Amino acid sequence: MRVFNKRARHKYSILEKVEAGVVLNGAEIKSIRAGRVDLSEGFARIRDGEVFLVNAFINPWMGSQKYYDARRERKLLLHRKQILNWQGKIAGGKLTLVPIAIYIKGNLAKVELALAKSKAKYDKRAALKKRAVERDIARELRGEKD
Repeated sequence: MRVFNKRARHKYSILEKVEAGVVLNGAEIKSIRAGRVDLSEGFARIRDGEVFLVNAFINPWMGSQKYYDARRERKLLLHRKQILNWQGKIAGGKLTLVPIAIYIKGNLAKVELALAKSKAKYDKRAALKKRAVERDIARELRGEKD
């Protein structure tokens, strides 16, 4: 199952993407398989040459640990060159790391991480208007009535 972060595509323009592994503990993998994940408020942070997924919510699995922090920081697994490359780009401008999707690949949990730039308010409105126009055109071509 693939869980997407729809809010990220609305708030940010995506510049680059990369697939990263996630270090999990306990029954978190079961929650990801069941799709019980929320990435809408999550982001990634580079600290001491390592990347961490912050504020991503993975719902506790039934009957798992009694004291479980669903929003804890989780380490992401990337190559050193990728981390250094993105660290330089983030330091140079108004860019951030945002999780786009989380999914299972084989037996491993993967996060699609993106280097993103925040959209201005008028850019968000323009994107919504464009999508509405495209939807209306598609509806007319299909012959549907309002």
